This record gives sequence, C-alpha cells and structure tokens, in this order.
Amino acid sequence: MYKTGSSESKATYDAIVIGSGISGGWAAMELCKKGMKTLLLERGRDVKHLVDYPTANLNPWDFPHRLNHSIKEMRESPRQSPHTDAGDELFYVNDTEHPYIETKPFSWIRGYQVGGRSLTWGRQCYRLSDLDFEANLKDGIAVDWPLRYKDIAAWYDYTERFIGVSGQAERLAQLPDGQFLPGMELNCIERHLGDAIRKNDQSRLLTIARVANLTRGWDGRGPCQNRNLCSRGCPFGGYFSSNSSTIPAAFQTGNLTLRPYSIVAELLYDADKQRAKGVRVIDTLSNESFEYYAKIIFVNASTIATAGLLLNSKSHRFPTGFGNDSGELGHNLMDHHSSAGASGVHDGYQDSYYKGRRPCGFLIPRYRNLSPDSGLNFIRGYNIQGDGERQGWGDLGTKPGFGEDFKKQLTNPGKWSIWMAGWGECLPYHDNKVTLHSSETDKWGLPQLEIDFSFRENEIKMMEDISKTSEEMLVNAGFKEVETFNYHKPGGATIHEMGTARMGRDPKTSVLNGYNQMHAVKNVFITDGSCMTSSACQNPSLTYMALTARACDYALKELKRGNI
Repeated sequence: MYKTGSSESKATYDAIVIGSGISGGWAAMELCKKGMKTLLLERGRDVKHLVDYPTANLNPWDFPHRLNHSIKEMRESPRQSPHTDAGDELFYVNDTEHPYIETKPFSWIRGYQVGGRSLTWGRQCYRLSDLDFEANLKDGIAVDWPLRYKDIAAWYDYTERFIGVSGQAERLAQLPDGQFLPGMELNCIERHLGDAIRKNDQSRLLTIARVANLTRGWDGRGPCQNRNLCSRGCPFGGYFSSNSSTIPAAFQTGNLTLRPYSIVAELLYDADKQRAKGVRVIDTLSNESFEYYAKIIFVNASTIATAGLLLNSKSHRFPTGFGNDSGELGHNLMDHHSSAGASGVHDGYQDSYYKGRRPCGFLIPRYRNLSPDSGLNFIRGYNIQGDGERQGWGDLGTKPGFGEDFKKQLTNPGKWSIWMAGWGECLPYHDNKVTLHSSETDKWGLPQLEIDFSFRENEIKMMEDISKTSEEMLVNAGFKEVETFNYHKPGGATIHEMGTARMGRDPKTSVLNGYNQMHAVKNVFITDGSCMTSSACQNPSLTYMALTARACDYALKELKRGNI
C-alpha cells in the first residue's frame, strides 16, 4: 500500500520503520510478524521484485555506451559512478541531485529506493566473534561493546536460516561458523593457492566466500544462476534483498503499509511522556509535510543518514540532536579500508577452465593479532578477499597486435591470475564524524550533511602489512609477475560506514544500550550500521540483520511489560 497527498487517512500505527534497506526490511518483517501495524518509510521510489529490474537480462551491447558511463554522467555523479555501470546505475543516487559536504574526500555511496542498498550489496555474510566484541575493552579504545558473541549467536542462526547463506564451515574461533547451504566451488588456481598457504603457514587458510547467494532453492527463491549480475536486481531471487524476501514477507501478514517518496525530516518528542511520539515526513513529490505517530520507532536510514536525521531532530530536551545526552551522536564514524593487496599470474593449469560467472570470490580469514603478543606495529586485523580467473580478451586486448593472429590471441584464454586485497578494521576515532552544515541545504530545505573522515596511522600500517603478506603468499605459491598495490581509496569507498550512534554500557558515553535501544528515549531503536561500537574486519550486514531481529524481539517484550 502506498499513501500520499490527500489520500492520507491514517496517521497512527503500532510501529514506524525508517528506511527499507537490509536492516529496515528486517525490522518491518519482524514487527509485522509479531502483529504490529507497521508503517515503512522510504525516501526513494518503489522498486517491486521482478517488475522493476529493467536491466537484469540485458547484454553489454544493449546499452548505448555498452556498460560505460558518459563523461556527463561521471561529472554529475563523481562519487557514485566509480561504483556503478550502466546496468545498475538506476539503483544509485545522482550526486548533483543529492549533495553533501566533504571536509576530506569521502565516498558516500547511496541507493534511494525501496530495498536501498540491499539490491546492490556484496552479499558477504560473516559473523563477528568475541575477538571483535572484546577488542575495545582489551585495547582501551573507545567504549566496550555491551554484548558478547553468546548474546547474538542464536540470532545469527535465525538470520542465516531465513536469508540463505552458502559457505564452508572451517572451525575458526575468530570467524564462527554458521547455518550454511552448500558452498560454491573454488576453481583450480584458488585451490592451488589455498594448498600452498596451508603448507607454508598452518594459521592461515583459504575458503570460499560465505554469501547470501543461494546454491539451491530456498524459501521460494533461487537458486543462483551464476550470472554475476546481482547488482541489477535478481529476477530469480538468487540472492537476499529486502525486495525479494523481507518486504514481501511483511506484506503477507497484512500489517504493512509502505510509503515511498517519504523523507523523514525529524523525530517528534513528547516531553511529558519522555518518549518519541512520531515523525515528520516530507513527500518528495508534492513537498507536503505529514506527521505519523507510533508506539515504537526503528531508525534504519543507514549510518550517515541516520546520524543526520537524529542531529536534525532538536527540541528543548535535546538541543544538540535526538537522544544525544552523551554528545557522541554523529561521532566515531568508521569504514573498512580495502585498498591494499597484490596480484600475480601462474603458468600452470593451462588445460583447465571454468563455467559460469560465480558471484563471489575466496576468503582468507583474519590471521593477524589473534593473540596479544604478535609483535606487529598495528592492532586489530584484516581478512583477504580475492578471486582467481584466466585472463580474457579484456586483459589481453591491451597487448600489441593486428589481424587474424591478434583475433586468435583474444579468443584463447590467457594465464591464470589471482587478485587479492585486504578488508581491514578501522578504529573508532571520535573526530571522524558527521555534522549538519550551518548554511547549505538540499532542495527540501534540510541541512546538508558534512562528513569529516580519514584513515590514520594504524590503518596505514595495516595496509602495508596486507600488501606484504599478500605478496608473500603469491610468491610462495609459485606465482609470477607479482605486484603489490594500494589504490588509496577514500573513506566510504568500501561502503561499510558505521558507528555514528554507537552501542555501549554507559549512557554518558554511548547512544544505545545492548539491545539497540536509545538510552534516553526508550521507544526508539537503531539497528543499522550506526549502532556499531567497533568495525571488526568482517563485512557487517549479517550483524545488522541479527541485531535487528534481536532488537525487535526485545522491543515487543518490553512493550508488553509496559516498559515502553
């Protein structure tokens, strides 16, 4: 159901969810399944599963510029365009239409539509462990997580069973196993690298990525067709998205109202009841404002937008932003770095090839700083992600040649190659932050967000180690032409931003408690990346989903007890 303009007939719901991406979709489904009449607000357009994936089956030659952007498109969207092509750009914003202020270079990658970035995410699903949940406390950095692995393990199980995660159990303490569908297969060069790594260092291993791509049909979806066109939207439901899974499940309950084209401008505070009473929404089509009311509000607008919304929600009680008693709102912004690594080619396995386009690569789980006496010049760690493939015409086309012999060269596969890079932890620095600009506004009159973020010495030293150890692993496995790299990508480029409304044990130093509940306003919950107390090095979306399901369960129990 879509409500807009004069058709508004109901303003009060049991619950309001702001944002329809990975965590917002989960919140909507969980609340609806628990009998809550729920309003799901999305600032962008509607995208219906199957119906609204117009590029899903197109070939490169079906696009005017093949899959390339025009110069005009790159100028209008300098931050989004490096992350998109002509096949999926419809699921990303235009930077000119949606500006923000960068104190230092920062790529804020966004998708304003129903489903948000769940349509374009990388689908990697890894659990955090107590190595991660205890890290801040042991290192004396920032604040301690208010939960441990045992508090969320069952919710990881619950989430994985619903979304469908393919992968391989490896019995690693630093990367707990989950509820897996059969994993996708490594190819011969990846297996070769994995065998060499294990032979040279028993503390390291190479495994297939754990991804929300289905290796068999699951809950009426899939299986994955190995097309590797996931970011265009999958008509087969071969990977998890809000559009293919949680939002349809919420609709099936009869309890969901979806309202796209709806920017939430502020949360409304009831000073007498000391609770949030609702939200003020701007209709992006008509520019009209509406107010909606609910018993419970889940804020899932994504980390930076959530911080902006809360900072803009000022009142006599909260003059510096909604729930900001600690002064930490907007601070401690984190993003993984994924710039450093190495690549190489191998002369072997010339009689082997592969079929299809597997939509994931391999993973080398974290192997640094697993014990406190590592002797390294940085703390925390990283995992290595990469893939092996045979060089094709795109690689070989840069070599000199002409005529029939050149064409034959392009149609014969080249050598096997490996590309691998580290996804590394970023520490929670207080002065990496999101603020409201004092004068610049967007076209709806809302303050533009100003992002001040940089990687620091610890991350830089970690990148150096990533390149060094990646090179060593390739050389030891017999690869040639091994080259290290560091792309020096800005913050935001890994698209794992988190931390601006962190969880913690003490209301004086954190925004949320251990159940993602706002310390200062008991009926507001935040379960997107904002809540993260540290970043770990694992792709974080699985943790967002597990925390969301857990928070919804807690919220309903507290509501029944009369505590909300």
